[in-house]
Amino acid sequence: MSIGPELPTAGRRIGYARVSTSGQRLDLQLDALKAAGCDVIFTDHGVSGATAGRAGLDDALRALTPGDLFIVFKLDRLGRSVLHLADLLTRFHTEQIHFCSISEGINTATPGGKLTYHVFAAVAEFHRDLIRENTAHGIEAARQRGKRIGRPYALDDADIRYAHDTVARCGVPIAEMARSLEVAHSTLTRAFKRLGLEH
Repeated sequence: MSIGPELPTAGRRIGYARVSTSGQRLDLQLDALKAAGCDVIFTDHGVSGATAGRAGLDDALRALTPGDLFIVFKLDRLGRSVLHLADLLTRFHTEQIHFCSISEGINTATPGGKLTYHVFAAVAEFHRDLIRENTAHGIEAARQRGKRIGRPYALDDADIRYAHDTVARCGVPIAEMARSLEVAHSTLTRAFKRLGLEH
């Protein structure tokens, strides 16, 4: 496919190709990227799309400057998830970098292609709203089941009652008791209050 009009002389065409396993070949993607006029092509060979750190992609993103056109053969070669892809395209828009996916016919260097940025930004926001909503529902459901939300307590009930008895009956200072249990003085004090124990 044609990827649109020539860019300003300051802009470069930066390509990126990836295959998931070492047995796969990059030839098809590389040929398409070369045909698209890429000045430089970065690659990841035998790297899953779900991998957070991809050396080739990281190098490609660092190489991009405003006015460049970033080109991939297909969308799934770039993002490890819909949200990751949307975040990348939103970043490109902010940094004035154009984006082209050859297979899907996306080219934000064209007037019609600019809509792509807005669509993906909306998708990213929608996805985050769903995550926040599902997280809130999950927390509320856990609370209704009596499950405590947050980090586990440093001391269990048996340790707290033992510590309280030692302080109350033996006159051991709370600070010394806390040190023996390897917790802060304030942690032990809060633990007493949580179980309704006076000290």
